[in-house]
Amino acid sequence: MARKVTTGKRVRWALPRLLLRHPRLLRVRPALGWFFLKYMRKFRIRDFGGNLVLHSHLPPLNSPAYGAIIREQLVEQRDAPSHAQIGLTSACPQRCVYCYNRDRTGRPLDTSEILSAVRDLQEMGVRWLGWTGGEPLLNKDIVSLTGAAAERCAVKLFTTGSTLTPALARDLKNAGLFSVSVSLDHWTESVHDANRGVRGAFATALRAIDMFLAVDGLHVGVSGVLSKEMIRNGQTEEFLAFCERLGVHEAWLSEVKPSVQAFWNEDLVIDEDDRLRLVDLQDRYNRRGGLTFNYLGHFEGREHFGCNAGHKMVYVDAHGEVSPCVFAPMTFGNVRERSLPGIIRDMMGRIPPGGECFINGNYRVFQARSKGEIPVPRDLSLDLLGHMEFGPPAEFTKFSKTGRKDA
Repeated sequence: MARKVTTGKRVRWALPRLLLRHPRLLRVRPALGWFFLKYMRKFRIRDFGGNLVLHSHLPPLNSPAYGAIIREQLVEQRDAPSHAQIGLTSACPQRCVYCYNRDRTGRPLDTSEILSAVRDLQEMGVRWLGWTGGEPLLNKDIVSLTGAAAERCAVKLFTTGSTLTPALARDLKNAGLFSVSVSLDHWTESVHDANRGVRGAFATALRAIDMFLAVDGLHVGVSGVLSKEMIRNGQTEEFLAFCERLGVHEAWLSEVKPSVQAFWNEDLVIDEDDRLRLVDLQDRYNRRGGLTFNYLGHFEGREHFGCNAGHKMVYVDAHGEVSPCVFAPMTFGNVRERSLPGIIRDMMGRIPPGGECFINGNYRVFQARSKGEIPVPRDLSLDLLGHMEFGPPAEFTKFSKTGRKDA
């Protein structure tokens, strides 16, 4: 059944409003400012309960978190992370075939340890924080954790929808959650349930979408994983049409990532032509209005911001292991054994920002040298880095203090 599409209010005079809200934008170097303006024009800014949303991989444009990103990342150009994800639990009622967390084990972080990680990330400059898992809704303290994180970050939730109730959806929004993505991979129930390893996953996702859409002012999307076959057979468009019918505001999509051994196979991993096909589709799709198509490989492509795994993006899993991103099956240390800022600075010193996806470009190294242990322990991770390639920097990186185009 088709839902009423609620795309948020169209925002008029967006740029003047942003300049009034964030006057530091006028201090951004002209070439970098022009780069950002061209990027922003590929989307339609929408108003959700007073939050001006470009897409959910950035904080609302009128938020203090976005203002901090302007100051720290664009004006001051700090060499520090701006984005992070934290696993709130490793528990999950689903068993997705491509889950980046399925082989990670250990003693889960408790609430005080998660809060400590949040504070450390905030102090380092993280202004966008994603809750992941496992199924993060299974963490009984998710509402209080969201409230603490939202004091200095824009908080986004990735969920299967399992155990969600209308009251919990409202409580999360009231605590400060600005966006949620519900996992949904296909318009056919049997295909989605097979991908998720449990009957009823499709129905659970649809119920969760309805509950989140009923919360005024919450930005609601679908988080979908596209197979190489779907991309090449033109089924992305069919999936987007399905998302439109659901009435969600955004389709946050990624291809299947080779994060686990079962997908260390070139027949399953997309190539650059596949990525560019999705980039082009996104640009064409978003010009028409309606639902926002937000493909991860568009934001992280070399023509935009690049893959900043281990630099601008970091991941702390549910057991305290620190990785470059959720898709990279390696650890640079555990927050129980070393300070989180120390681990991140060490990681940043070893991984250069690249113009292509870290794991897509280097899964063969894991295939050949990881010895089958996930996440790969720190000592072996350091050895693997010596065999990896990172490619030329992305356009955004070229505007850094070491590579200015307008110097």
